[in-house]
Amino acid sequence: MQPDRALHDVVALRALEQRAAQALGDDYLLMQRAGAAAWRDLLAHWPAAQRIVVVCGPGNNGGDGYLLAAHAARSGRSVQVVRLGAPRTAVAQRAEADCRASGCAIDDFNGTLPAGDVLLDALFGIGLTRAPEGDAAALIDAMNAFDRDVFAIDVPSGVDADTGHVPGRAVRAARTLQMLAAHRGLATGAALDHVGTPAVATLDVVRDDVAPAAELLRGEDLARWLHPRPRNSHKGLYGHVLCVGGDHGSGGAIALCAEAALRTGAGLVSVATRADHVAALIARRPELMPRAIDDVADFDTAIERATLLALGPGLGQGDWGRELLARALRADLPMVLDADALNLVAEQPRALRADTVLTPHPGEAARLLGSDTRTVQADRFGAAAALVARYACVVVLKGAGTIVAAPDATPRVIAAGNAGMASGGMGDLLTGVVAALRAQGFDAFEAASVGALLHGAAGDFAASDVGERGLLATDLLPALHRLANPGAHA
Repeated sequence: MQPDRALHDVVALRALEQRAAQALGDDYLLMQRAGAAAWRDLLAHWPAAQRIVVVCGPGNNGGDGYLLAAHAARSGRSVQVVRLGAPRTAVAQRAEADCRASGCAIDDFNGTLPAGDVLLDALFGIGLTRAPEGDAAALIDAMNAFDRDVFAIDVPSGVDADTGHVPGRAVRAARTLQMLAAHRGLATGAALDHVGTPAVATLDVVRDDVAPAAELLRGEDLARWLHPRPRNSHKGLYGHVLCVGGDHGSGGAIALCAEAALRTGAGLVSVATRADHVAALIARRPELMPRAIDDVADFDTAIERATLLALGPGLGQGDWGRELLARALRADLPMVLDADALNLVAEQPRALRADTVLTPHPGEAARLLGSDTRTVQADRFGAAAALVARYACVVVLKGAGTIVAAPDATPRVIAAGNAGMASGGMGDLLTGVVAALRAQGFDAFEAASVGALLHGAAGDFAASDVGERGLLATDLLPALHRLANPGAHA
């Protein structure tokens, strides 16, 4: 794993902090490094800022803020420090003393903040897991009302650095400088609306012997997996995906799934669907091979040539969908399950192949776990791990900062995708994308990881052209084709 892709949980961050302090022989030296790193970062991104407001909490995160303020004061900037009570730790008290010695004005929060060119958030760090209350909540409100950029040290105050959960009020930063290593919680869920641009200051601390909790994947990583095909290729090398779904009134869902599988490079794509949808499928995309399955007994014939099943888009939860799922499970083929296939599995849990890929959104994940959406979103890493434990297969927990998890694998977080993808049909595309990659020889975890990344990157590519609001699933199809061939567009 590349160092800049490693994401760490709070346990690992605490271990790194403790080890670094022991190596330096003084906790305060590590805090000095953090304060200096934050000051350099502020100078690099707000070089013209002359009036700097620093908000400090009572813990060590506040100590980092005091030391940045001292650097700013010594450089001739006008610095005003607002604190939420006196520092509680010995190193934070020492930092406040150094700040005062540098000529900084330090005042207790009185309900308002002074004007400035940039505001530094050093209120709470990685230890906060509950909703801020009282004066802390009021101070966060005041920071969010500040009319210039907010720069957060380590974590935007109010965000859980371990899970990404925002249990109450939280700072909305323009930039967040994480200390020691990237925090896994800042890469997923509600945290993404608060972090702004993330960055890391390693403070020259070695991280090699601390295992990451997750790996971050970005759009440029597609080139790691998607390579030019041999000239001596034929369609039989790239699998035969059978897309199953499209009950009455839901033909569009299975059409999106099937076309995404084609655009991602499956050799052959068939569709098992209601007879009503066959003509429309052929008219839209003649490369597809649709088969009318009004009598579920015909499904056994349709499945004979398939190497992999993409099951669920538009499947419904009636007798037709239930029987197709049952027959698919008996066929014992690799599968990607989405939408109503997941809802049916949740209703009647059953054994799945280890190479099955589940692609739930948070609501579907909650049903699979017998939980609720709020609980899933409060700890997306925990929910993904629970799904893997319960179903013993690969899971793609969709949403902002999609998480891909599997037994005995380090989870991956997808740093691609945008709010425009919160529209109907996007999940149907993902099912087809993952199925196509699986059919082309990727193992289940790699197909899920690369598929989720390709899907998110295609969404970003499409949105860069037409914008996020009003983005349609079909807008992603040309981008899927383009990005599935990264070498051709270097």
